[in-house]
Formats: sequence, C-alpha cells, structure tokens
Amino acid sequence: MKFFILQRYTIFSYLCGAKTKGFSLLNLRRMKQLVPILILLLVLASCGEREKFPVEPEITFVSLEKIDNGTNVDDKATLTFHFQDGDGDIGLGSTDINPPFDSSSAYYYNCFIDYYKKVNGVFQKIEFQDITFNQRIPRLSNSVPESIEGDISIALNINDYDLTHPTDTILFHCRIVDRELHESNEIETTPLVVRKR
Repeated sequence: MKFFILQRYTIFSYLCGAKTKGFSLLNLRRMKQLVPILILLLVLASCGEREKFPVEPEITFVSLEKIDNGTNVDDKATLTFHFQDGDGDIGLGSTDINPPFDSSSAYYYNCFIDYYKKVNGVFQKIEFQDITFNQRIPRLSNSVPESIEGDISIALNINDYDLTHPTDTILFHCRIVDRELHESNEIETTPLVVRKR
C-alpha cells in the first residue's frame, strides 16, 4: 500500500509540474483539481469494460446441421446461434420457477423456436399439438452484471413423419429472452431438406 501511495504522489507531482521533492501550495491545489477528473476517467473506463454490449441480447444464426443417425431418415438437427448480452442475465436455473418463469407462464421458456415448412413453394409456420420446440437455456453467467458472448447449440426434432412426400424443406425462426424480459432480435435459419423415408 505504501508503494502505491508514493507512486501516486510521484505521478501527481509530475502532472503538476513539480521539480523538487517537496510540494508547493500551488502544486497541491492543482493536484486537488486533477483528482475528480482522474476518478471520473477511472469510473468511465470500468463501466465501458462491464457493458461491452447492449443489455438487450442479440443473436446471430451460425448453422443448422442434420445429425446423422445412420439411416436414410432424418430425425434431428442441431441449431447453433451466437449470442451477445451486456449484463449477462441470459438463462434460467432450476430455482427460477416463480412468475413470470413458472410453468403456466409465457416466459417459462427463454428460447422461442418456430417450425416452418415449405408448402406449395412458400414457407408456412406449422403448429404441432402438444409439441413445442421452445427451450429453457440454463444460466450462462454467475457474475451478473457482465458482458458475455458465445455460441448456443440446441438439438431439434425435424421430422413431422407426414409421409405424403419423401422429403420436406423446413427452417426455423428463433429468439431469446433474458431474465429482465429483454427480447433479442429474431433469426431465421437456412432451409434444410429432411429425408422422411
């Protein structure tokens, strides 16, 4: 601690133009004027590091790849997207079960995924009875608030087992929500041809 204090006075002495080991009254006054400015600069620098990204999460599509199950039928695929978040509050833990994250709430899930299938050349959103593609992403940071980023990969069922056609062309739309209910942008995957039989 003593070294830090001596070093600090040496820096102030240099900034104030002191040429001797002692400080004049004028130099001390100059130092007092510099202290608030230096404190402000330190605070701004530390805030900039902590909030590198906006507090609203942002996601970017990376890939949608089929998982080879060793047959000619496609059952699952892995959706991967990149995320950034300025305060690190993405994810729900096992204790996050009270409103608005309880099982009867719209925010029980924090990753919302919609299934689209090409019908007569146009992609249409398909709803399945008693089946959801939505997910609960686990907590990604234990040091909130902090800026975080990375990739999330989710395994999805891609076969609706409607054997009217031997193949389907599908894609997904996806968005995420953090614990403050900030919603991300929505991404669209590339189309994927699903072999059905």
